[in-house]
Amino acid sequence: MDFALTEEQNAIFDMAYAFGQEHIAPHAQAWEKLGTIPKDLWPKVAELGLGGVYVDDDMGGSGLGRLESTLVFEALAMACPSVGSFLSIHNMCAGMIDKFGSHDMRAAWLPKMCSMETVFSYCLTEPGSGSDAAALRTKADRTNDGYVMNGTKAFISGGGYSDAYIVMCRTGEDGPKGISTLIVEDGSKGLSFGGLEEKMGWRSQPTAQVQFDDCAVPADNLVGEEGKGFTYAMNGLDGGRLNIAASALGGAQQALNMTLTYMGERKAFGKSIDQFQALQFKLAELETKLQASRVFLRQAAWKLDNGTADATKFCAMAKLFVTDASFEVANACLQLHGGYGYLADYGIEKIVRDLRVHQILEGTNEIMRMIISRQMLADRG
Repeated sequence: MDFALTEEQNAIFDMAYAFGQEHIAPHAQAWEKLGTIPKDLWPKVAELGLGGVYVDDDMGGSGLGRLESTLVFEALAMACPSVGSFLSIHNMCAGMIDKFGSHDMRAAWLPKMCSMETVFSYCLTEPGSGSDAAALRTKADRTNDGYVMNGTKAFISGGGYSDAYIVMCRTGEDGPKGISTLIVEDGSKGLSFGGLEEKMGWRSQPTAQVQFDDCAVPADNLVGEEGKGFTYAMNGLDGGRLNIAASALGGAQQALNMTLTYMGERKAFGKSIDQFQALQFKLAELETKLQASRVFLRQAAWKLDNGTADATKFCAMAKLFVTDASFEVANACLQLHGGYGYLADYGIEKIVRDLRVHQILEGTNEIMRMIISRQMLADRG
C-alpha cells in the first residue's frame, strides 16, 4: 500500500495549481461580479490538456485517470471553486461521449471539446425532478430525421453560455429504462433559455433553465443506445462526485492557507492570534479534517479507476464526507477571521458561499446517504 503520489501526479497538481494562480485567482472576484467566465480562458486551459482530462489521446485528450483528475480540480479550486467546477462539468460530458459514443460521434465532437472550441453543459435536473432524476419529463419523440424534444431543464451551469448540451430525456417508457442521452447544439431551432439565476455562490458561472420547444435533434446526436441514458448519467456522476469533492477540498485548503497567514499577522491582547492555544487547537481540527478528506477522496478515485465492485459506494461516501468537511472548514476559517472574514476583500466569504452548493449538486448529500445505506443492506445479503 503506497499513499505517495508519483512524480507525474505531483507535476499534474503543480501545473494546474500554477495555472490557476496565474490565470484565474487574480480575476475570480471580478468574474463573480460579472456573472460570467471570459471564453478566452478556455483555449489556455485546453493547451494544458485539461479540456479532455479523461478522453483518449487519439481524440486529443489527456487520457488521465480519476485520481489524476481529483488533483487537477483540487488545484484549480484553490484559485476559484466556481471556475474549476465549471470545467469539471465540461469534462464529465467529454468523458461520457468518449466512453459511450460511437467512433463517428467521438470523432465529430471530442477534438473540439478537448481544444475547448466547443464547451459543453450537462442537463439532467428539471424543475420537478432533482433527486428523483428517473422521473424526468423532458421528452424526445422519434421523427424521420431524428427527434423532436420538448421540456425544461433547471439549474444548468452554462445555460445560454455553452456551445452544446448533453441532455437526458425520455424516449420510451416511464422510469430509468425509458431515458436516452442526446446532444443539442446551441442555436438549434426550438432551443431557448430562461433568465440568469441569482445564486448564493458559483456566481461566475452563468446558470439558467434550458428550454426545448419542438427542438429538432439529428439522429446522429444520440449518445450510445436508446434507453441507456440513465445508466450513462449515473456512470458519469461517479466521477463527477469525485471532482465536486475535489473542488470543495481545494477551496477549503485555500481558506485554511489564508487563515494561517492572517492569524500570524492579526494581533489581539498583545500577541498574534496564532499564539492562543484555543485557536491553535481549532487549526489542528481543521487540518485533520482536510487530510482525512484527501486520503478518503483519493482512495475512492483509485477504486473508480480500478473498477472495484464498491466504487460507486465509495464515490458517494467521499462526496458526502469531503463536501461536508470542506464547508465546515471554510466556515470555521471565516470565523477565525472575525469581522474581516465577512468582508468580500478578504476572499473567505466567497469560498464559503461557493462551497455550500457542493453539498447539494451531483446528488445531494442526503442521496449519498441513501446510496451508501442501500449498498450496505444489499451486501448484507
